[in-house]
Amino acid sequence: MSENALQLLLDRQSVKFVRAPGPNEQQLALILQAAMSAPDHGKLRPWRFSLIRQDVMPAFVDKLFATAQASATPIPAQKEENARRWLKDVPLLIAMACHRDHGNTKIPENERLLAVGAAAMNMLNAAHMLGFGAFWSTGLGTYIDEVNEMLGFDPLDYRFMGFLAIGTPIDPSLPMTRPDHRQYVKEFRP
Repeated sequence: MSENALQLLLDRQSVKFVRAPGPNEQQLALILQAAMSAPDHGKLRPWRFSLIRQDVMPAFVDKLFATAQASATPIPAQKEENARRWLKDVPLLIAMACHRDHGNTKIPENERLLAVGAAAMNMLNAAHMLGFGAFWSTGLGTYIDEVNEMLGFDPLDYRFMGFLAIGTPIDPSLPMTRPDHRQYVKEFRP
């Protein structure tokens, strides 16, 4: 592996505040194709994505919060206000869900969820490598069944896993201090 590619992985960080331009169609295809390279036990391909582009963002945001507010677990007003302010500049959201595939009893659901998480990480890395900022959000009604349904992910067949916001960073990224990996690793000794 090229040291430059590895350095890109080491430098990746979440970037919540983004604006246009977002990825063009060729770049978006690369980001989505990167998801297809995720580990996937049994080749179940459990990931499902829905694209929300900037031109429909205002209507999406209105529908999202109307749906959430009509649910048993409405989003608090301050959180809604902050989310609306954030989303007005976001050029692309990718809604992500895991197909549950009730007919497959061989591969546990948690492995499918891990596959979708790996697909999301590949998309975050691909966006970063293409020079975009990206952020994985679960605060926009991810755990509200009615929001899942509004997005076309019936909670009986899908587990909604949040949104990736992708665009051009509004502010320059500051270097991050990462923990030393040795704090989280131990050697197995029989």
